[in-house]
Amino acid sequence: MSENCNHDCSSCAENCAEREHNPADFLEKPHPMSHIKKVIGIVSGKGGVGKSLVTSLLAVLERRKGYRSAILDADITGPSIPKAFGIDSKACGTEEGILPERTKSGIDIMSINLLLEDVTDPVVWRGPIIAGTVKQFWTDVIWDDVDFMFVDMPPGTGDVPLTVFQSLPLDGVIIVASPQELVSMIVEKAVKMAQMMNIPILGLVENMSYVKCPDCGKEIKIFGDSHMDEIAKNHHIPLLARVPIDPALASLCDAGEIENFEGDYLDAAALAVEQLLHA
Repeated sequence: MSENCNHDCSSCAENCAEREHNPADFLEKPHPMSHIKKVIGIVSGKGGVGKSLVTSLLAVLERRKGYRSAILDADITGPSIPKAFGIDSKACGTEEGILPERTKSGIDIMSINLLLEDVTDPVVWRGPIIAGTVKQFWTDVIWDDVDFMFVDMPPGTGDVPLTVFQSLPLDGVIIVASPQELVSMIVEKAVKMAQMMNIPILGLVENMSYVKCPDCGKEIKIFGDSHMDEIAKNHHIPLLARVPIDPALASLCDAGEIENFEGDYLDAAALAVEQLLHA
């Protein structure tokens, strides 16, 4: 047991003699009025690789296919989901619980920015408070009739990702990365964390894979050759998508109109998510 132990095993990754519970013992129950079929975590070993973008696009794709999709924005200190969907209203509540905001196409969203007085206010909280807020987004929000909930996780392998892995009943995770060689090492950390927590890895998504020349159509690898194929092979994980750098997509995000995106690069990832319903 660490000398700094606070006896809260749900926020600790150490495997000490004081740990007497199975991982399942830490699972939090959703709100009694919630109905959620599958929960998918979108994770990354480091920030800035486009995890929130992939989360948003997958939610949009599943909604277009007629599924009820939702996003739990667990990135408390760097929330960007509401901006991508053009949501500037505040979440409301009833005596029963908190109600998520709904996008134009019908995607339910809960994010800390829907609760702050000013969206530019920084969230200067310590880890346990942030982790507790994420759990409240699961236990206190009424998620009504959701087929797929996508959890936009903060980067890394610290307190909040650990809280999500232990507290929410994840059916699988998708790991997002960019092509740089340095990122390859970080990706493997995220892979190994999911494996340590016995969470199925649905696959890898490489973002910022290339940019297509608008004149000749040639794919230019801005960050050099990718190493994702090798990582996928080593860990027996499918590489689900290579997402390009697309100025049009960036413009849609800035305008809050991500639901209008066009592209088929995440179709295989969406299919992997849908297969969870038939597993």
